[in-house]
Amino acid sequence: MQLHIQFQDGVPIYLQVMQQIKYLVASGRLQPGDELPSIRALAEQLVVNPNTIARAYRELEVAGVVEKRRTAGTYIAETGSPLARKERMKQLKERVDQLLVEAFQMGFELDEVIKLMQQSELSNRK
Repeated sequence: MQLHIQFQDGVPIYLQVMQQIKYLVASGRLQPGDELPSIRALAEQLVVNPNTIARAYRELEVAGVVEKRRTAGTYIAETGSPLARKERMKQLKERVDQLLVEAFQMGFELDEVIKLMQQSELSNRK
């Protein structure tokens, strides 16, 4: 599992870790039952304080994304994350928002963007 931390972007490191693990779960790259690296191992890999990783794992556990197994580590929740679809939808919304901002800055109207998306969608289904 490769995570990338941006130290300069102002987002707390534990949130970056959480977001990236959520993304990996939502995208299917991490499956229910997959084991996450130990807190110490991931902290060493990312060169961060182990307490930062512990906090991220704790928050993910509260959200139902991961489950801790006594003395056995931290795993992606077997029950399947209720977060997966919600997280994918959130990421899609962020990308749509970015697209709309760029389109409006270039002078396009919403109906033009929608028409372009429909044309693109139709050509991709053929």
